[in-house]
Amino acid sequence: MFDLPLHAVAALAVLAANAEAPAGCGPRDEVLSQLAERYREAPVAIGLASNGGLIELLTADTGTTWTLIITAPNGSSCVLAEGEDWQQRPRARLDGQDV
Repeated sequence: MFDLPLHAVAALAVLAANAEAPAGCGPRDEVLSQLAERYREAPVAIGLASNGGLIELLTADTGTTWTLIITAPNGSSCVLAEGEDWQQRPRARLDGQDV
């Protein structure tokens, strides 16, 4: 399987978001609306990438589906990854103990 570090994937997605909207990309509000409508997903985690992109993880309440998106500073969002069977885990401490 082709393996890229997350920051490389995010950088590629920001570049794609700055071009004309390819499949899986569009204005953030529309992308969020479609994910909510189709999969009943909502944001559960968010972070700012070093390149200025906003990374968001969305999941369905039931955990049946999840989607990872990146939003460029211009407001265009692209789907980075999607999948099924999301499972929330307790945050692990550096010493291996759960928090």
